[in-house]
Amino acid sequence: MRRKVTLKQIAKELDVSISTVSKSLRNSLEISEDTRQKVQAFAKLYNYKPNNIALSLKNRRSKTICIIIPEIIHHFFATVISGVEKIANEKGYNVLVCLSDESFDKEVINIEMLANGTIDGFIMSLSKETQQKRDFHHISEVISQGMPVVMFDRVTNDILCDKVIIDDALAAFNATQFLINKGFSKIGLLSTVDYVSVGKLRTEGYINALKTNDIVVNENLILKIEDTDNFESQIVSLLENNKLDAIFAVNEIFAVTAIKVASKLGIKVPEDLSIIGFTDGIISKYSSPSITTVSQNGIKMGEKAAKMLIEKLEIEEEEYDEQYKTEVIETELVERESTL
Repeated sequence: MRRKVTLKQIAKELDVSISTVSKSLRNSLEISEDTRQKVQAFAKLYNYKPNNIALSLKNRRSKTICIIIPEIIHHFFATVISGVEKIANEKGYNVLVCLSDESFDKEVINIEMLANGTIDGFIMSLSKETQQKRDFHHISEVISQGMPVVMFDRVTNDILCDKVIIDDALAAFNATQFLINKGFSKIGLLSTVDYVSVGKLRTEGYINALKTNDIVVNENLILKIEDTDNFESQIVSLLENNKLDAIFAVNEIFAVTAIKVASKLGIKVPEDLSIIGFTDGIISKYSSPSITTVSQNGIKMGEKAAKMLIEKLEIEEEEYDEQYKTEVIETELVERESTL
């Protein structure tokens, strides 16, 4: 699909200023009739439409933005909220936090309820159900109405908007490579089902690390957990049926549960089994043993998402360029007691 033409592009093509283009499209008498006709003909040819954000939302006075998260107990999402609030408050915006509770219906209700002028824009991480259904109509609709959306962490390529992510595949690759460098080859994976974007990408990173090191990928060592409330027995089966050297878990709940199960089975961590998690929250720091983990830097992710959203809200039409950015936040591996 052809990208919409912008004021900036029209100005460049016709070798005039952006201000001249804007005034010509408004039939300003400050601009000669010849120039106005030329600009308007070009705009019509390329189906130019004024930016809804600038025209409809520029003067909005709610000064409130909404962040929609899948779950509230996850430390990562709490840190993202902190980052969003820091930047929003500095810029004079209030922050409303909504919970989708991993539900597509709740996500839709939150957006439809608030997109009527209550808030100025959304920052959101997709629910599991939304990703499973691959139904993003509610997001497309608010964007088409001129309301900006910034996605973070769990995102989709099916929606054109600004996004803030980490390189999940690379982070997982590096974590698995860390274990391989320690001499481990029988490495288990605790992941989510594939329709959860971050779990799928982290699984890909794990598999790529094994293949890069000529280690055969054993599907029996990969546990994809769907019911995140009742999965302890699955980890018991994984450890009882396989003599593992190490485990890479795609979040810290999976990692700390693996430590708990290992202890029940008489498997010592890290002497018998090394474990790496993902997120670097309070659980990772204060677990016994403390957990080696991939740090996502949720605060930085929240700050960046808020900056991107507010930039869209406050931009002038003459400066608007309908291009979307994906910002990648760097990760690091924090070594603790759960790995030798």
